[in-house]
Amino acid sequence: MAASQTDPEKLLNEAMQAWAASVQSLVESGAKAVRSSEFLASATDLEVAIAETPSDEVFRIDKVTVSRYQPLTEVRTDVPPVLISYGLFGRQTMIDLQEDRSLVRNLLSAGVDVYVVDWGTPTRADQFITLDDIIDDYLRSCVEYLASRNDGKPITMFGICEGGTFSAALAAAQPQLFAGLALAITPIDFKGDPDNFWPGEGFLNSWISNLTEDDIDLLIGTYGMLPGALTGAVFSSLTPVTSMTKYNLGLARMDGNEAAILNFLRMEKWIADRPDHPGAAAREWLNDLYRENHLVKGKFKIAGKAVDLSNIACPVLNIYAKQDHIVPASCTRPLGDFLSDDQYEEIGFPGGHVGVFVSGKAQGVVAGGLVEWMERKLTAAGAKGQPTETSSRSATKKTKTRAKTKTKA
Repeated sequence: MAASQTDPEKLLNEAMQAWAASVQSLVESGAKAVRSSEFLASATDLEVAIAETPSDEVFRIDKVTVSRYQPLTEVRTDVPPVLISYGLFGRQTMIDLQEDRSLVRNLLSAGVDVYVVDWGTPTRADQFITLDDIIDDYLRSCVEYLASRNDGKPITMFGICEGGTFSAALAAAQPQLFAGLALAITPIDFKGDPDNFWPGEGFLNSWISNLTEDDIDLLIGTYGMLPGALTGAVFSSLTPVTSMTKYNLGLARMDGNEAAILNFLRMEKWIADRPDHPGAAAREWLNDLYRENHLVKGKFKIAGKAVDLSNIACPVLNIYAKQDHIVPASCTRPLGDFLSDDQYEEIGFPGGHVGVFVSGKAQGVVAGGLVEWMERKLTAAGAKGQPTETSSRSATKKTKTRAKTKTKA
């Protein structure tokens, strides 16, 4: 009888202890959330400013600009200048989020001469801009301009995400313009290896593949553009738990840590700034690349000619994220199948899509790896590269470009 009375008492005591621990944990979590909220309420716009590294606009074509970052140390002349191109689904400000998490500052500190493409803010008036316009007119004009500043010698291109796809296509179509090509989190094979995706990987690829051409035409036709608000919602839906809990549980975990909260707010500021994507280009991006996978099939065309990635002639560094749920590693690594072993190198970063640039551990891995690769593979090209040769079409386009651009020394 005594034993039978003891067992319920023991179970009750254990349940009470578990309940008390749960209440205590809830109270502590609430206190952490309060501390975070108090700082959150007092944070100013100035404190969450992003992309503060000084730069000067040096080239413009329509809404597209190239800016040169002001050097932080003596500029090296033994490596080619670097032109960074992000895509149109977000802003290039991600490469300069804050002083201690800035690809730009890391490159400048190494003496690299750094330039960045800003695609501007497309409006409905730009709905008929195609991928051909973006790659063979805008981006090519930016590269040719920087080559002209580099005594006519080829330059280094660093393309990120969609901007990496643009850069790879241009490097294949106009190899004489490039001394080196670095890519990060860049889709090349838009199907990847779906049979071996880890849980949570490749949702974007599957979702777009299940759309019909009529679905995409209806979407683009309704708005004229691919709305930035829509693409932002799609990206958030790929990680629903994180998206739903980052403003409550996420802030609670920060426990009032000012540096962590400011970093969080800067990321949120960047995420919220999503421009609309030109409609015609978005239609090609979704149909020709994601649905039909034309780039790796050799069917994607620039200036009327099929892009053959094996025509890329310069050294290539491909940086991918091992936990990238937006651009799976199997979507970016196939670029190596088109290039020789001594031409192609990879860096696999142990993180996610955006973490390649904004996480603390990425600062040494990505920027350090990029600088080391440039010193090892591009020094001779930077010092001895021959002036680029442009086709008659390029010369004609340059004349047209000068008529509608302004430059600054």
